[in-house]
Amino acid sequence: MIAGALSLFVVYVVIAFVVRSVVQARRTGDSGWRGVSGRLGSPEWWAGVGFGAALLAGVLGPLTAILGLDPIEVLAAPAIQVPATVVAVLGVVATFLTQAAMGTSWRIGVDDSETTDLVMHGPFAIVRNPIFAAMGLSGAGLAFMVPNVVALSGLALLVVALQLQVRVVEEPYLRRAHGDVYADYQAAVGRFVPRLGRQQRHTTERV
Repeated sequence: MIAGALSLFVVYVVIAFVVRSVVQARRTGDSGWRGVSGRLGSPEWWAGVGFGAALLAGVLGPLTAILGLDPIEVLAAPAIQVPATVVAVLGVVATFLTQAAMGTSWRIGVDDSETTDLVMHGPFAIVRNPIFAAMGLSGAGLAFMVPNVVALSGLALLVVALQLQVRVVEEPYLRRAHGDVYADYQAAVGRFVPRLGRQQRHTTERV
């Protein structure tokens, strides 16, 4: 299971970041990388740093297991680890497919000086952030494949980073870029899960 988790993590990174960046560069001449947003210490900055820390913890989870760090005993059972493997594989596949569905609008990070097309079809008609939802599935599956303290801490970091990235970076940018069209989209489609996290215009968010 440890070797499988490490191998799957490598596949995930290659597919989600390397392959997608190469495809984007070939199609548009631009890799799509925009980097960390915000000033040092801002919520936007912490969102980007959190992603990096979560990725580091993702690889350190299985590596520390190889070096002898014991898993949390109650979680180290086939009844948990086998479904976790299935979830991780599904998450990796879903990450690839949802990135592809975003087409040339795909970015890592945002740049306020550019306005990309607002994608609302395919998986984006079901949830507003299907790529991040798929990344969450991948991270959860990988963490529970090797459920030690490092791996689970990485999962917690990933959840926080996803929430920050969406709430303080992506959504404000999209509201500025697309105005009422995005406001209507927020009101109709859930954030990470269908129907959950919709935001009514000028009202409190329904969760």
